[in-house]
Amino acid sequence: MSLPPGFLDELRTRLSIGQVVGRKVMWDQRKSNQGKGDLWAPCPFHQEKSASFHVDDRKGYYYCFGCHAKGDAISFVRETENVGFMEAVEILAGEAGMTMPKRDPQAQAKSDRRTLLAEVMEQAVQYYRLQLKTGAGAEARDYLAGRGLNDAALERWEIGLAPQGWQNLWDHLTGKGVAEDLILGAGLGKPSNQGKKPYDTFRHRIMFPIRDARGRCIAFGGRAIDPNDNAKYLNSPETELFDKGRSLFNYAPAREAAGKGQPLLVAEGYMDVIALSEAGFGAAVAPLGTAVTETQLQMMWRIAPEPVITLDGDTAGQRAAMRVIDLALPLLEAGQSVRFAMMPEGQDPDDLLKSAGAGAMREKVEGALPMVQLLWQREIEGKVFDSPERKAALDKALREKIKLIKDPSIRSHYGQAIKDMRWELFSNNRKPASGGQQRSTWTPKGAKLPAQMSTKTSLLGGGASSEDHLREAVILAVLIRNPKILNDFYGALERMLCSGPDIALLRDALLKVEPQDNVEALLNNDLGDAPLAKLFGQAHVAITPAVRRPDNGELARMCLAEELAKLTSRRGHAHEVQDAIDEMNSDVADERLTTRLAQSIAAMNNAGRQDGDDSAEYDTSDNGARIKKDERSAFDALLDKIDFAKGSKGN
Repeated sequence: MSLPPGFLDELRTRLSIGQVVGRKVMWDQRKSNQGKGDLWAPCPFHQEKSASFHVDDRKGYYYCFGCHAKGDAISFVRETENVGFMEAVEILAGEAGMTMPKRDPQAQAKSDRRTLLAEVMEQAVQYYRLQLKTGAGAEARDYLAGRGLNDAALERWEIGLAPQGWQNLWDHLTGKGVAEDLILGAGLGKPSNQGKKPYDTFRHRIMFPIRDARGRCIAFGGRAIDPNDNAKYLNSPETELFDKGRSLFNYAPAREAAGKGQPLLVAEGYMDVIALSEAGFGAAVAPLGTAVTETQLQMMWRIAPEPVITLDGDTAGQRAAMRVIDLALPLLEAGQSVRFAMMPEGQDPDDLLKSAGAGAMREKVEGALPMVQLLWQREIEGKVFDSPERKAALDKALREKIKLIKDPSIRSHYGQAIKDMRWELFSNNRKPASGGQQRSTWTPKGAKLPAQMSTKTSLLGGGASSEDHLREAVILAVLIRNPKILNDFYGALERMLCSGPDIALLRDALLKVEPQDNVEALLNNDLGDAPLAKLFGQAHVAITPAVRRPDNGELARMCLAEELAKLTSRRGHAHEVQDAIDEMNSDVADERLTTRLAQSIAAMNNAGRQDGDDSAEYDTSDNGARIKKDERSAFDALLDKIDFAKGSKGN
């Protein structure tokens, strides 16, 4: 309905926002100046210890410098009471002594009916509570005592009993003069399909009242006493009062407890919430027989920025966690997420509290997993990533999930977290270089390099390890200075076998950054100044054009492609030579060795035409390949050995 002009202005004039807000907060007396209407308090919308929530009583507005919540008295009531605009106006108008304008007849009738339904629900609460105290309630009382609930707890939670029989509540309410359509409209009775008198919705069940944010009973949850009952738990049907996807059990008390600093816990059922609350975890809620809905998640975020989902430690509980993740991903905002406290297998929060106590539960809550970690576990659990195709499938699945996040900053941080976990997973499975040998240790330029095993056994040896290190250093330096092309070479960088721990350290750190980051600053922060200073201090790195003149463009791409090609061809050639030596000493040596070695030499020299080694002297082999004279001599010696070995076998 529309309000008459000036009504809201008069309402705001009559009300003191300081008084409205003061019901929910404790003013900071040192920081506030009540005489000037300048009021400060810890924010009721997010957990904090400092007083960053400011109320200007003269202007009628509030603002939080922490979470940036802002508004007037009406918006404050809407957010804290979880009510609509008109309901908030009604609440404040009642406090200000103002009469609400008359609504249209249909709206007024609907409001009046909701009021009558709420009154009928309260009568049902009182009836069920009395039934629990009678002789018929002995079985239910014994069950509740076995669950650890004493008389005081039964009173706090207003737990009752729907006795056996078909029309107990119906007869009670109609005897009090309650209209039949109100009993049916409240979901307390159902019409008979056989033309008989309507019957009670709940029979032979322990009853838990479900209240809304304003404390009105809007529904019931009933737990079957008979263990053979097909429905262990039964909720009220949806009515004009009750929408189960927009309601949470224990919402109002949990909001109050969370406002005092307690973590918001989300359990699966009524008994879990009651057990948590009785154990000191007062900010506990539960959905009502359904998976968590978007509206329920938004309600939780009004209470606390990071609700902790305490799910049962079974397959169903884990599936529920995954449904929450899929629901929450598009809704994430800075400082607004979900964490997960997984219970031990086969236990729910109530079981854990009984078996290990509140301390064990507190440890689970404090160690609750962030959503990104559970998302990662879902995609890798029970899978083996022993091929590029399987790794690519993992990357695709995770990318599809991350795309659901609308906030670009959060999406970027999720991508980084996934990249870190991916690197940790695959680096643990990375095989050492050179057929299982440990990576060699790099020695500073100018020092004498120890002979490597590959060098000793290769007839074409000549400092390949040192050349590899030089190329690796150039590759890393170009990427650090031109980070925007990092994604184009990510796969090659990940596959690059490092010749020393210093190169491996920089390579691993570089794989964890994003192209848009200030890469040099991040690496300096993570590794210290020394590794980068050492890298860029090398002469062959300093003179590289893509390092001296970073442009993130074609020059950097050409430089990287060339250096990677040289590195790959040289290492491939070293493997070919080693294979040739192994075959020469076996019984399978034949003319194919000569062809393979010639092809390897040609590939290596073609990749290295721009080596810049102008002082070397070259020959041209019979197949047109360009080869250094000293390497040609070594190559000829190897071919002579092969021919000699073949001749010996022929004799």
